[in-house]
Amino acid sequence: MFISSCAATDVAGEVIKVGPRVTNYKTGDKVVAMLNHPTGGGLAEYAVAKDNLIVLRPPEVSAAEGESLPVAGLAALQAVTESAGVKLDGTGRHVNLLITAASGGVGQYAVQLAKLGNTHVTATCGAHNLDLVKSLGADEVLDYKTPDGVALNCPSGSKSDVVIHCAMDIPWSTFEPNLSTNGKVIDMTPGPSVTDLGCATHDTRAFLVYALEKLTFSKKQLVPMLMIPKKENLSG
Repeated sequence: MFISSCAATDVAGEVIKVGPRVTNYKTGDKVVAMLNHPTGGGLAEYAVAKDNLIVLRPPEVSAAEGESLPVAGLAALQAVTESAGVKLDGTGRHVNLLITAASGGVGQYAVQLAKLGNTHVTATCGAHNLDLVKSLGADEVLDYKTPDGVALNCPSGSKSDVVIHCAMDIPWSTFEPNLSTNGKVIDMTPGPSVTDLGCATHDTRAFLVYALEKLTFSKKQLVPMLMIPKKENLSG
């Protein structure tokens, strides 16, 4: 399927041509799609997308708005509903949720989705984005450069049941004392500083600390996030 596009892996545009076995889309359809990560291609004038990750774009959603949705929106949805266990109809258990880098792409979606559930959301961001993140629904917002922001101390004094970690360069030793007894950190950006381990490569450290916690039977967990895109989530 060929569609006009404007991003690396997230695209929105108009269907120009469909393959012989594509029956649910036609030329002229306005769509949003997610392209294959290894190959991308969305920066070109035209892109080839598989029909299992394409959805029709509602008329009230602009192409620019639709194009910003797939990767960030799907990652936030999976983190909030599957990893954090938040029920978006508000019927689930109460969760104290901390979201780092909440003014970023994933963070903005995560704040809004989390507030649909039974949650208390504390968020971190830069000073110039405090009002933005508050407007998205966060109950407490911390400037990440202040002492409390660096230490991830919730103003209410509550411990976090779940952290959706969208930032970089925060060590596990900062998260651990701020977690509830069975608290966990969902690491959206596995990187070198989150685990305090000095010998692992950039891509494996979060997985090593996860394994270490399992071996030591720690109730507090770091869970590397592996986003699995699903068409039904994109269309929802």
